[in-house]
Amino acid sequence: MLLDETARGVFVISVTPFTEDGSLDLDSTDRLVDFYREKGATGLTVLGMMGEAPKLTADESAAFVQRVLDRAGSDLPVVVGVSAPGFAAMKELSDRVMQMGAAGVMVAPPSALRTDQQLYGYFTGVADVIGADVPFVLQDFPLATSVQMSADLIIRIIRDVPSCVMLKHEDWPGLAKIDALRAAGRKDGLRRISILAGNGGMFLPEELRRGSDGAMTGFGYPEMMADVQAAHDRGDTDRAQDLFDAYLPLARYEQQPGLGLALRKAILARRGAIASAHARRPAPKLSPADMADIEFLITRQERRLKELN
Repeated sequence: MLLDETARGVFVISVTPFTEDGSLDLDSTDRLVDFYREKGATGLTVLGMMGEAPKLTADESAAFVQRVLDRAGSDLPVVVGVSAPGFAAMKELSDRVMQMGAAGVMVAPPSALRTDQQLYGYFTGVADVIGADVPFVLQDFPLATSVQMSADLIIRIIRDVPSCVMLKHEDWPGLAKIDALRAAGRKDGLRRISILAGNGGMFLPEELRRGSDGAMTGFGYPEMMADVQAAHDRGDTDRAQDLFDAYLPLARYEQQPGLGLALRKAILARRGAIASAHARRPAPKLSPADMADIEFLITRQERRLKELN
């Protein structure tokens, strides 16, 4: 099942579970895949920026991807992050995971690139190196990469690189970029690709209204994204916004730079999705006050959801 332009729904960015001693926890990996599926995921993305990919060895990355693919089965497509400083490492990992059964790969630009021409050359090179038959997700995340990609550049890539089938939209603010891409489709016949929202779903209702097809991001409560999109698809935008508002304080708290991954893992462990909240070093440690904040926000969130239901 290869990724294509029609992909929609919630592709959850998966954490990578570890045991308390820092070993890869493949039993929790099975549990986590089941959890994401139960909470409404229509796909998974692994080895992303919140998946601690740089902290894994090549063999660990392969073992983790294979375990996720085995558990996901044929009905839950898996995208694998293959971003790398050089094309050789990217091709090696891309070839490996596609042979395992991945649906596609995700690529973010290296931070050294600055001009549209440099970026265009880079992504046309990506398509050549990984192969025109390998669908890829273009990750536009300037807050993390420091690389600014204009709407005109992305339109040019969509026109000239058929294997680019999805945009992971994480520009912030970036709603006008979605407008520009969808307008190019209506006015100029631009090929319509999938656009999935990032940034922890912080702007999901707005992105859906502007023309995104769902979310590709993580949150300790992934059902928020699935339920918000379901309400939006039914035309009940008020319900979508009300659901989003109930989760927003916790989503905002989890989006703190530096602490975000530790907070997400703590919530997932609390919910039984993983056995341990351990993150590989270097990693921040949560304080008792941080954990108290989480409990307080979850209690309020549960109360607001009861009121809505």
